[in-house]
Amino acid sequence: MSFNRDNLPDPAAYFEGVGLALKGPGKWKTTRCEFHGGSDSLRVNTESGAWVCMACGAKGGDVLAYEMQSTGTEFIQAAKALGAWTGPDQPPTHHRPAPLPPRAALEVLGAECNLIAIAGASVARGQALSEADVQRLLVATNRVIRLTEAYK
Repeated sequence: MSFNRDNLPDPAAYFEGVGLALKGPGKWKTTRCEFHGGSDSLRVNTESGAWVCMACGAKGGDVLAYEMQSTGTEFIQAAKALGAWTGPDQPPTHHRPAPLPPRAALEVLGAECNLIAIAGASVARGQALSEADVQRLLVATNRVIRLTEAYK
């Protein structure tokens, strides 16, 4: 029986999955704090899963700490609930975390597809694309491909 940190869910997907709407730019997002009922006081790191409430001081280093505190469960029970505990009664699972939560993925797809469509219209009108435009289109295309593969 052991804990496998690699099997913890993607932080952004986890927090949105428990009903928290993450807002703001950058890796630190803002949402409401379930621990004291405050609005827009909880800050969540979407890369590491760390979180801290700027009002009540509740904090933790990852999604496991949030799961334990929000549900009142002990380490092993919370790790099992998140699929990060392996043992005789629970086979190992390998989660392939989504690169983004679904809502954010749709926003990225919309922006990148819009860029691709605008560039296509420019080319159709006979405008030549600069090297920078071509490179940006390659980035956009790669993002669209990666996101569609992640959500198959």
